[in-house]
Amino acid sequence: MRLTVHRRTGRGARVRSPLAMILGFVPAATFTLLAGVSQDLALWAGLSAAFVVSIRDFAQEPVLRLLDMGSLVLFGATALYAGFLHPGITSQLTRFVINTGFFSLALLSILLRNPLTLQYAREQVADAVWKSRLFLLTNYGLTALWMICFAVMAAADGFSDKHKNLPVSLDAAWSLIVVLVALAVTARYPIWLKSHAARFTAKSA
Repeated sequence: MRLTVHRRTGRGARVRSPLAMILGFVPAATFTLLAGVSQDLALWAGLSAAFVVSIRDFAQEPVLRLLDMGSLVLFGATALYAGFLHPGITSQLTRFVINTGFFSLALLSILLRNPLTLQYAREQVADAVWKSRLFLLTNYGLTALWMICFAVMAAADGFSDKHKNLPVSLDAAWSLIVVLVALAVTARYPIWLKSHAARFTAKSA
């Protein structure tokens, strides 16, 4: 099962900024950044970011990515629930739902053998690299990194929700640090990927 459609006119990689790799995670990062300020603001900002990222890619070519679609559904459903159906939901529980949702998306992509980052990494390299074992394993590892990050944040959110005597800002700060580390690793990956493209091709030969 593949939720990504790529259209190319040549056999090389599309010209994209290395930072395009982190676009799919911008909605989650936006939510994490604003969650300590306002729950509603964080949810609607995350939804807006997910919509912009999805439309941006789809306007260029018909691309449906699991992460993009999952972000739209996750933030949309949670924003409506927290805003209209259950306004009294705690910010810790809201973060738990969001982070658990992203953890599930990452896990699902691995089970479907189409890891989240692979759908972006393919845009950074030539088609010949796509089937490289090292290339695939690296993307499984990077997606697993995000899955672990979301699991760690969800666990912290659940613990914070059970122990409401803890300051909410502590949970928010911890989540922000985890996301920033994951973003930093992801942003560096395309640069490393292009510098090792020849080795990827050699390994797959």
